[in-house]
Amino acid sequence: MQHGCIVAAFGRHYQVELADGRRTTGFPRGKKSQFAVGDSVTLSETGQIEAHEPRRSLLYRSDAFRQKLIAANVSQVVLVVATEPSFSDLLLTRALVAAEDQELKALIVLNKIDRAAALVAARACVQPFAALGYQRVELSARQDAAPLRPWLEGETSVLIGQSGMGKSTLINALIPEAAMATREISTALDSGKHTTTHARLFRLNQRSIVIDCPGLQEFGLAHLTPEAIAYGFVEFRPHLGHCRFRDCRHAAEPDCAIKQAVAAGEIDPRRLEHFHQLIRESVHGSH
Repeated sequence: MQHGCIVAAFGRHYQVELADGRRTTGFPRGKKSQFAVGDSVTLSETGQIEAHEPRRSLLYRSDAFRQKLIAANVSQVVLVVATEPSFSDLLLTRALVAAEDQELKALIVLNKIDRAAALVAARACVQPFAALGYQRVELSARQDAAPLRPWLEGETSVLIGQSGMGKSTLINALIPEAAMATREISTALDSGKHTTTHARLFRLNQRSIVIDCPGLQEFGLAHLTPEAIAYGFVEFRPHLGHCRFRDCRHAAEPDCAIKQAVAAGEIDPRRLEHFHQLIRESVHGSH
C-alpha cells in the first residue's frame, strides 16, 4: 500500500502525490468515485484508490440528481469576482453558505480593479458581504497578485469563481509553474479524453496550498437542510429561534424575527430574497 494526496482530477483518473514527492495515477474501485482533490488516500500497488483518511472538511455542490465534490481538507474558500464581466451576488451567497456549513474561512477577491469604469458597481455588489464581516481584497491579477499572498499564508485555500473572473490569471501570477504543471498533468492523464471535473492542487510554499477548480456558473445546495441554509446566513444567527413558529421559513408567517430584523434595517432585504430562493430550491430539488 502507498499513501498520498490527490493533487488533480480528470474524470475518473486522479494524480496522486506520494509521501516521497513522486506522482502517480490513481483510479477508484468501481464506477462511482467519492474522492476529491485534497484527499489523503491509500493506493494499492496497481494504483487503485482503496480509501481516504477522515476529512477535516469537504466542499461540494449538489442538485436533486447528483453532487460535485470540489475539494477536501481546505481551511479557506477564496471567492474570485471581477469588475467585468458582471458576477452573480447570488452565486456568492451560495458559496458562502457552503463555506459556513463546513466552518471554513471565506475571503472575497475583487479582480480587474484596473477596469475603472466598472469598479464602482462591482464594489457596490461586494459591499453587503463586507458589511457582514467577510474579508475582501482588491487587485489586478495581470498587474500584481501580491495583495492576496498574506491571506493565503498557512492556509489550504480553494479558489472558486465564475468563468471569466480571471482566476487562472491569478493562479499563474501566484504560482508561475502552475501553467506548466497543468500541461504536464493533462499529458500524463490523457485529458483530451476526459473532462476536467474537479480541481488541481498547487503548493504556494511549505505551509500554504492553493486549489484551483474549474469556473462554475451554479452552486446548488440540495444537500443542505433549510436549517443549515438559514445558519449559513451569518446575520440571521442572532435572530434564529426567536420567531413565533419553530419551523418558520421567514416568509408569510406572522411574528417572524428575521422579517422584523429586515424591517429594522439589520438584515439586507436582498439577502432575505437569496434565502427564500435557496429554500425554494431545497424543497423542489432544482439548482
